[in-house]
Amino acid sequence: MKKQAQFNTLTTNFIDERYSYNLYPRPTFKRDSFYNLNGEWDLSIKQKKGMLNKVGKIEVPYPIESALSKIARQINKGDVLLYEKEFCLPSGFNKGKVLLHFGAVDQVCEVFVNGKLVVKHEGGYLPFSADITGALEDKNILKVCVKDDLSFDYGYGKQKVKRGGMWYTKVSGIWQTVWIESVPKTHIESIKCYPTLNSVKIVVLGGKEKKTLTILESGEEYVFKGNEITIDIKNPKLWSPDTPFLYHFTLSDGEDKVSSYFALRTIETKTINGKGYIALNNEPIFLHAVLDQGYFPDGIYTPKSPEGYVFDILKMKELGFNTLRKHAKLEPELFYSLCDELGILVMQDFVNCGKYNFLIDTVLPTIGFKKGITHRASKKRRNQFESDAVKTIEFLHSHPSVCYYTIFNEGWGQYDADSIYSLLKSRDTSRIFDTTSGWFFKHNSDVDSHHIYFKKIKLKAKSLRPLILSEFGGYSYKLDEHSFNPHETYGYKHFYSKDEFESGLKELYLNQIVPAIKLGLCGAVLTQLSDVEDETNGLYTYDRKVCKIDIKVMREISNTVYSAFNSSLS
Repeated sequence: MKKQAQFNTLTTNFIDERYSYNLYPRPTFKRDSFYNLNGEWDLSIKQKKGMLNKVGKIEVPYPIESALSKIARQINKGDVLLYEKEFCLPSGFNKGKVLLHFGAVDQVCEVFVNGKLVVKHEGGYLPFSADITGALEDKNILKVCVKDDLSFDYGYGKQKVKRGGMWYTKVSGIWQTVWIESVPKTHIESIKCYPTLNSVKIVVLGGKEKKTLTILESGEEYVFKGNEITIDIKNPKLWSPDTPFLYHFTLSDGEDKVSSYFALRTIETKTINGKGYIALNNEPIFLHAVLDQGYFPDGIYTPKSPEGYVFDILKMKELGFNTLRKHAKLEPELFYSLCDELGILVMQDFVNCGKYNFLIDTVLPTIGFKKGITHRASKKRRNQFESDAVKTIEFLHSHPSVCYYTIFNEGWGQYDADSIYSLLKSRDTSRIFDTTSGWFFKHNSDVDSHHIYFKKIKLKAKSLRPLILSEFGGYSYKLDEHSFNPHETYGYKHFYSKDEFESGLKELYLNQIVPAIKLGLCGAVLTQLSDVEDETNGLYTYDRKVCKIDIKVMREISNTVYSAFNSSLS
């Protein structure tokens, strides 16, 4: 509890009212119908021995371990969190069916409405829903029972019961928005957009036969029957980090109407002059990226408001980065829509599961054993990982910012890598897949991906696959007054002043990254965006109040990186 108290002293103080959890949480499939269930819930904990402890009020959507939840405590193995909220729907809200939505609940839960079980869900990162029409009364009791024993059969990211070093505070329970919408009995169930550089195919599931689609930017209206339409775009405007243009549209079907958007954007690998590149909209691009772990001091997994996401995106763009690598975590859809709108690419990790082995997964590859090692996976873990990976692809399909998926990171939970690549690539050919980020390389991957921390970076492209340095750096510079833990510091090289830190990063980029670009490097991911708990290797402090490097210095570095890449194309 001592470390938790230290944790609670840091806050981000994001207060921009334009961004709150009252925003509609599903921007690519939006209706006017929206009833938010965030706010105060009653919380009890049923202990393993059967004792029921009434804890009090918890603030949703923040995990119980966070300060913003107003509870800020750990739970024990075997505990069951019992959330309860009373609600009454507005008069006339029910249009035929009422759907209850959860952004994410970690790890396993059952949901009851007025004592009736409406849905069970396993896994802590993906959204899920339930049709609660038949369970509703004039006054309703919503109860959510959650168990989180940090089972390695499920994705868990960087969570650990005994946090420290590169492992962070465990999160449990409801940590994303809970909300209700009403739809007609026959309604639109989903929309998928498949863009080219001058057209888009829109595929609709559900609804009736006749549909009307209106593109808001041009006012053009298209009436069609069936479940898909292909639209040629006049004078197309392409999406990129520099010009993040989005085409917004509405789709009407009978009594149902939804709004969404698409972008004209392609991402693929190309061979140019005998070298492999990643191409955005047919043009080679260097993925100048920073590792983004998505941790916040007062909400852990959940920033105080979505402005926390806006801050991170815009501040990284300000430093010259064009890409975030979302590491070992899946965010709510609002995050990806902000990346779409503000213009930054996302390299998305599938959330790791399986037990981490320090000897096998870190020590051996660090000294050079980077092939031939794999892990065994139980049937339960295989099914869960593959199901969650496919659902992640479905979840993020329509977001142009998401350009790249990492399947396995540094061997954590890695098994049957080649067949998993084939499974997932068949589900989405429009993204880059990095099968084994770091090491334990197999055969099937769109890129050649390496991590280098403890030795000089000497990389040269050895195949037609784009060469990616998917993690490097990890340089630590600690500001005590903005640190999570005054007694512990974790990083891969330590500096003790801003000048030393800036000089270290400048030397790293100019003397190691730039020469590698000339030899075929197509992307580099710096560790990392911000400090995270004991880790003090961020460009920003954990509370996001101090940037440790002068903005002009980092922008000069970024410009040098881009110039070196452009020169390498000739």
